[in-house]
Amino acid sequence: MNKTKILDMTDGKIVPLLIKFSIPLLAGNLFQQLYNIVDSVVVGNFVGKEALAAIGSTNQIINSILGFFMGFATGGSVVVSQFFGGKNISSMRKAIHTLIFSTVVLGVAFTAFGIALNPTFLSLMDTPHDVFHDANLYLTIYFEGIIFLMVYNIASGILRALGNSRLPFVALVLSSVLNVGLDALFVIVLDFGIAGAGYATIISEAFSAVFVLFFLFRTNEVYKLSLREMKVDFPILKRIVKLGLPGGFQMSLTCFSNVFVQGYINKFGSDCMAGWASFNKIDQVCLLPMQSLSLASTTFAGQNFGAGKLERAEKGILASVLLAMCISFIVMLPTRIFSDELVSLFNSDSGVVYYGTYFVKVCTAFYVIRCGTQIFAGGLRGLGNARAPMVILLCGFVAFRQLYLFVATHITDAFFPVSIAYPVGWTFCSVTMFVYYLHFVRSQKRKSNL
Repeated sequence: MNKTKILDMTDGKIVPLLIKFSIPLLAGNLFQQLYNIVDSVVVGNFVGKEALAAIGSTNQIINSILGFFMGFATGGSVVVSQFFGGKNISSMRKAIHTLIFSTVVLGVAFTAFGIALNPTFLSLMDTPHDVFHDANLYLTIYFEGIIFLMVYNIASGILRALGNSRLPFVALVLSSVLNVGLDALFVIVLDFGIAGAGYATIISEAFSAVFVLFFLFRTNEVYKLSLREMKVDFPILKRIVKLGLPGGFQMSLTCFSNVFVQGYINKFGSDCMAGWASFNKIDQVCLLPMQSLSLASTTFAGQNFGAGKLERAEKGILASVLLAMCISFIVMLPTRIFSDELVSLFNSDSGVVYYGTYFVKVCTAFYVIRCGTQIFAGGLRGLGNARAPMVILLCGFVAFRQLYLFVATHITDAFFPVSIAYPVGWTFCSVTMFVYYLHFVRSQKRKSNL
C-alpha cells in the first residue's frame, strides 16, 4: 500500500504524464461500466427485452439525482488538486476529510430522496405498463445502496486529484469480477430476475467503497484519513460548493431533461426502448477515453494552475483534446462495423437490434466533435471556472436539445429527428465551449501580465 505514489503533474513531459494518468483511469472506468453492462446483458438474455428496457429507462433517473453529487465531487477534486499543486498540505487534508464526511451525510439524504421519487420520475417518462414495475423495483434496490457508490466515487476522486489512479482501478477490477459472479448467481442460477441484478450491483459497489476507504485509513501518504480529523471545514466546504455546485446543477438538470428525451424514445415502444438501452451501454464504453482524458485535463490544469503555471495548464488541455479526438476516431470505426453484433449481446430480438444499430450508426458519426465538450469543460473546471461550462452545457444539453425535440416532433412523427437529438446537442456545446475556452485563456493571460 505504502508504495503508491502521488503523481505531480507540474513538471515533466505533458503527453506521457497525461497517458500515465489516463490509462489506469480508463481501465478503471471500463470496469465500472461493467456493473450496468453485465446487468443489462444478463437481464436482456435471461429475463427478457422488457426487463432490459426497464433497466435502460432508469439510467437518466439515477443520473438526475447523482448528477448533483458528481458536480460536488468534481469541485472537491479540483480543490484538492489545487491545494496539492500549491504545496498546502494542511488545507488539502482538511478538504479531504470535509469531502468524506459530507458524502456520508449526502448519501443518506439521496437514498431517501431517490426511493421516494422513483414512481414520479417513471410517470414523467411515460414509461409503458409492461416496463413500469420492473423499472421501479430496480430503482428502489439501486438507491438502497447508492451511498456506497457515492463514497467510492468521492474517495477515488480524491486519489485521482493527487495523481493516484491505480488504486481506484484495482478496486473496480475486483468489484466488477464480484458483480459478474453475483449476476450469474442471482439471475441465472437463483432466478431472482431484475431484482437479482440490482442486488448484485449494490453489493459490488459496497465492496469497492470499503476497499478504497480501507486503503485511505491504512496508508502512510499525506492523504491518510483519520477519524479525529473527520469533520467539516466550512470555509473549504464553501470553496468546494462554489466550484462544484455549478457543475452539479448542470449535470443534474441535464440528466433530468434527458428524462424527457427518454419519454420521446418510450413513445416508439419497448423494442425502441431496449434498443436505446443497448446503444447507451455501448456509448458509455466508447465515451470512456474522452471521460478519462477530461478528468486528466482537470487534474493537470488544477495542479498547474495551483502552481501558477497557466501556460503549461493550457498545453495540457490542448494535448488532451488531440489525444481524445484521435482515440475517438479509432473507437468509432469498429463500433460502426460491428454494431449488429454489439447490440445483439444485450438482446437478439430483431426489433431491438434494428433500433439499437440505428442509434449506434447515427451517434458514433459525431464522436470526434463530442470531444471538445468533454475536454474543454474539464480543463475550465481545473482552472477554477466551473460556471461557464455549466451555462454552456445547460444551454446545449437542456434548452437547445429540448427546443429542438419539441419543434421536430411537432413537424413530423418520423424517428430520425429524435435519433439525432444527442448529436445536435454535442455539436452545439463543442463549438460554444471551444470559443469560450479561447476567450477565457486570453483573459487569464492578460491578468497575469498586469
